[in-house]
Amino acid sequence: MTIREDLEQLEYRNLSKYACHSADSRGRLRPEEQCDIRPVFQRDRDRILHSKSFRRLKDKTQVFLAPKGDHYRTRLTHTLEVSQNARTIAKALRLNEDLVEAIALGHDLGHTPFGHAGERALNAVCPSGYNHAAQSVRIVDLIEKNGAGLNLTWEVRDGMLNHQTEGHPSTLEGKIVRISDKIAYIHHDMDDSIRAGILKEEDVPSSITDVIGKTLGERLDTFIHDLVMNSLDKDEIIMSEPVGKAMKELRAFMFEHVYTNPEAKSEESKAEMLIQTLYNYYRHHIEKLPADFRMLITRGEEREKVVCDYIGAMTDHFAIAKYEEIYVPKSWHG
Repeated sequence: MTIREDLEQLEYRNLSKYACHSADSRGRLRPEEQCDIRPVFQRDRDRILHSKSFRRLKDKTQVFLAPKGDHYRTRLTHTLEVSQNARTIAKALRLNEDLVEAIALGHDLGHTPFGHAGERALNAVCPSGYNHAAQSVRIVDLIEKNGAGLNLTWEVRDGMLNHQTEGHPSTLEGKIVRISDKIAYIHHDMDDSIRAGILKEEDVPSSITDVIGKTLGERLDTFIHDLVMNSLDKDEIIMSEPVGKAMKELRAFMFEHVYTNPEAKSEESKAEMLIQTLYNYYRHHIEKLPADFRMLITRGEEREKVVCDYIGAMTDHFAIAKYEEIYVPKSWHG
């Protein structure tokens, strides 16, 4: 018996009956030989962690475009906070921590430069639309490793695709990531907003703080404890009614005061213009795309979609640099 098989047997013995067991995975897009050490979900986590798209998250916007300060979140630090919250919950519920971590690390790979502003811009111009969750799966299926993809398991891909509010993950592990994503961004976006001077702790209505706490730490602790205690030994991931209601109210508060705040979002129209200008340029100059993206077109992928693949993969800094390279006159060095 291999080490992997030993670990698979440990899962059967130690995990909840509601857990998704590695040995019961529905498999990969393409069959491949099993690792003799790592179960399938651990292997998927490692593939995501070592991917180029994961590394690029460090230079992609979370909420504030090009923030001046070392402590504002990026898309990468958001991903790590989602992963940590989700792993804490999964461990307490005796669910599959490897599956939770793989989904969490991969859930935002498809985010554009400039956060949701970039996503809106591409969605408006691409004939087939642009959604970062679907793009995350497209990246691991078709784009990573020069078009070979990462060949992840069905359960990881399902969790990545369904991590948004309207999603319906097929596993409890996917459902943990879905709610951990909201917990993470509500928590850290408020922290960043306080740091930026857009909010103060006392701005949060007492109808919310009386239920879930008056500080960032208290609220995070309440969310996770409430989720664990109400989901224990159940085939569902749920919060109590009062905490769930307070979380929805806090999210609505953040949308009103931060996510649609003119001060916080003052540069987003420029970012959208930049993204759409790059899209129009590359749509008419396919030959300027890197070779691995042109190869996708030769394999039958829609040209406009591949342009979105390239622009969506850019970091904030790279998108600005490309725009300047194409459209900003250079000084004469005669």
